[in-house]
Amino acid sequence: MSWAAHELESYLLHKHIRTRVSFLAILTGCLAPDMLTKLPVYGIELGNLVIRPENPWEYHRGWPGAGFTHSLLFAAVLGLLVLWIFRSREWALGLAVGTAAHVLTDIFDSVGTMLFFPFTTQQYSTGMWAYAAQAGRYGDAAAYYGSLGLVWDLFWLTLALLGFRALRARYFFEEVVPSDPAWGWFRRRLRLSDRVLLALYRAYFVYGACRVVGWTAWVHLIEGAPMDWTWGGPYWVEKATLEPTPLPELVTGTAIGLAGLATALWLLWLLLGRRLWAAAAPEPREPARLAA
Repeated sequence: MSWAAHELESYLLHKHIRTRVSFLAILTGCLAPDMLTKLPVYGIELGNLVIRPENPWEYHRGWPGAGFTHSLLFAAVLGLLVLWIFRSREWALGLAVGTAAHVLTDIFDSVGTMLFFPFTTQQYSTGMWAYAAQAGRYGDAAAYYGSLGLVWDLFWLTLALLGFRALRARYFFEEVVPSDPAWGWFRRRLRLSDRVLLALYRAYFVYGACRVVGWTAWVHLIEGAPMDWTWGGPYWVEKATLEPTPLPELVTGTAIGLAGLATALWLLWLLLGRRLWAAAAPEPREPARLAA
């Protein structure tokens, strides 16, 4: 799993999507799959009662389990539900894009994600760093920032800094605020000033950057964990891995998954999405009347 990448990628996604889309929805989508599943992965302690799956990686990313939250169809269905309930194109699109980005980002650890669930339960993984949630929150952090996971987060932090225009006040007030009525609601109902709104917008960038710096310092300066630059590291953690899939089975499963996903998305759009999208169209503004 990625640690700071999910926060940082939301700014880049909003900047490069060439249509009206809610930044808050993208951010929510980038965090949603883990918001719904992450707590039991590390374990929930209620007095003497500890709630934790026997194999956290199977619960988190596999099936049976909550792995369906890390699939592309889940992203589409989530966006469709928001479009149906709230009739907001900006939030529906943002939530779907953000969730899909999370799903794709997480394929880089050693467990990966079920991209094409439910049409195949094949988990796709590059194995760049070790999935180590079974070691607990601190063990997971040590493994992530003691491996190429650190490089991954630094990559996203660098991209966010290179795209600093998305953090400017002008971009926020000209691009972000007009695309989402939630900001106006914050201003009117909560009486938040423009300065506070801008600070809230930048907060997750600061949070993501601080996570990279803070956890890296803790792992290497306080815990003294060795840095492992090899693919699939670190060597010193017991990582979760996938059983190798024979190539013919992988190709067949991927073909079925792609075809199933494409068909499902087309049917969802044809039967529901197109009608809901049209119903969520903004009302045309009446032309201003000239004084007689």
